[in-house]
Amino acid sequence: MRRKRRIAVAMSGGVDSSVAAARLLAAGDEVFGLTMDTTGSGGPAADAAAAARQLGIPHRVVDLSREFRERIVRAFADEYRRGRTPNPCVRCNALIKFGLLREKAVEFGAEFLATGHHARAVVDASRGRTILARGLDPDKDQSYFLYRLSQEALAAALFPVGGLLKSEVREEAKRLGLGAAEKPESQEICFVPGDDYPRFLRDVVPEAFQPGPIVDAAGRLLGEHRGVAFYTVGQRRGLGIAAPRPLYVVEIRAPENTVVVGENGDLFRGRLRADDLSWVSGEEPVSALVVEARVRYRQVAVRAKVEPEGEGTVLVTFERPQWAVAPGQSVVFYSGDEVLGGGLIVAALA
Repeated sequence: MRRKRRIAVAMSGGVDSSVAAARLLAAGDEVFGLTMDTTGSGGPAADAAAAARQLGIPHRVVDLSREFRERIVRAFADEYRRGRTPNPCVRCNALIKFGLLREKAVEFGAEFLATGHHARAVVDASRGRTILARGLDPDKDQSYFLYRLSQEALAAALFPVGGLLKSEVREEAKRLGLGAAEKPESQEICFVPGDDYPRFLRDVVPEAFQPGPIVDAAGRLLGEHRGVAFYTVGQRRGLGIAAPRPLYVVEIRAPENTVVVGENGDLFRGRLRADDLSWVSGEEPVSALVVEARVRYRQVAVRAKVEPEGEGTVLVTFERPQWAVAPGQSVVFYSGDEVLGGGLIVAALA
């Protein structure tokens, strides 16, 4: 008989974390809910507390609003200031959820921190490490957002719904009578109300909202933009330019306050350079690797070669050119289902 474990479940009030808690409870573990308040106003605590009450488990709220603001929101704004497209969930998972929140879980006596992520943590005894793997549901797999987790964090992480399809999660929630069963998923950044980035950022980085030129690759002036924070690589709508063919944002030159546009074919890139690297094994490769690389969460992974360049950067060469490679986003490396690591895209190269 398996021993009872004391487990903290990071609860948002959503269906995934609620079912994660229910599955651990059914397995005989001692479970309590833990919700991080990232705003100082309670955040999703009410929904999470309601889910915990339904399950009959204790629930705690941890105020991490100051740390979240300093480490996540400020970095998010700084990236837009630089004309880059950030992905704050990657940083939050490593620093806040599986960092500070995990530390709080340990203080409360938990051995493990469980979440509702669609991913898997698999112990590989032969290599003496924990592997991070894709979630079973290819449409909901969230391993892309977790590549920065350390071996220490992964060894204490549980993903109870990572081996389920999303439809199975909802069916299980309905069977258990959980209020979250029909709760819609949020596609927004949690700290940006209404997903309105410009409104959120305007007071934080006003310099990112200064009008400037829109030019083509040859430098010809085509129009005026409203501020670099309104734009991202691959964007087509809202350019305000009359042209015989559709135009897209192909580059943002923040130091010059300039947006460069071109046709769809101009968005494909065969290589990229990445830095701020993180390897799940904790061991940095010293020679070239052949991997599958994903440059956006929803983009299909493609075969690529990763070559260490020294000074903490790698050159990634794709088997076939990738569309809209955006500086600031993460490139994540896979070997089959296993996540090897990743880094932040510094530059898209021809």
